[in-house]
Amino acid sequence: MSGVVEPQGAPDPEIDAEIGELIGRLSSDEDMDKETRGRLLGRLARLLSASARRAGVTGIAGGRWLGDVFAYVAPRIPVRDLETLRRHHDGHLGELLADDLVRMATNGTTAVGAAGGALAAVEFVAPPLLLSVPAQLVAETLVVSAIEVKLIAELHEVYGVQVPGGGSARAAVFLTAWAKQRGINPMAGGTMTVALGTAAKQALRKRLLRILGRHLTTLGPFLTGAVAGGALNRAFTRRLAESVRKDLRRHVGPSAPVGPVDRPRLGPAD
Repeated sequence: MSGVVEPQGAPDPEIDAEIGELIGRLSSDEDMDKETRGRLLGRLARLLSASARRAGVTGIAGGRWLGDVFAYVAPRIPVRDLETLRRHHDGHLGELLADDLVRMATNGTTAVGAAGGALAAVEFVAPPLLLSVPAQLVAETLVVSAIEVKLIAELHEVYGVQVPGGGSARAAVFLTAWAKQRGINPMAGGTMTVALGTAAKQALRKRLLRILGRHLTTLGPFLTGAVAGGALNRAFTRRLAESVRKDLRRHVGPSAPVGPVDRPRLGPAD
């Protein structure tokens, strides 16, 4: 990515900046209660509604607006380096640290799915926000996607696969990995590309629309949508993590470091 991608038809940088800030916060490991998460998702939904209206029917066609918003937000997703990850997880390394990250990510997407599912029937936005999809589900889709991109980026740190470049360049690489649901092979040509090409953009849009479609299936009365949303997010995030970790183990070989095991776990891995 040669620079920050501006969402199509976005004349209000303040709104776009707040969208990025909210998604960054909601995708972080911040200990957040349900009320705060719901309030932030509601604010994000209103901002996305305004952004979609600015983009217009042409802008949102085929998921283009959704993909552009996510590409714009991606460099703002908080990704920690290995030293910071170790500090936040009792000095763990290798598979033990990877387990911690997967647990945190699945807990995060579960919580967002529960909050979004509970809100889904509350507010429907006017066209043309993706054929009047509830704004909260669009917000949930972007936050869940951000948590998963963050997970992929941090798993690469854990397994020692370094991605060069600045925030935008690295974000493009991890967005492509997320869209393909694969880990990066550092030995394969083209995997460290710094730009989102046409094929990568199309894959990104398809992945986002697939997640949005999945969230639409969780619409239901009262808390049924919340339960379904949380469970689906948890299952798909775990599946993504397993796929990426399998790739990374294959790329780095059996000599990948194993973290300390002298501290007992305080609960189940997930």
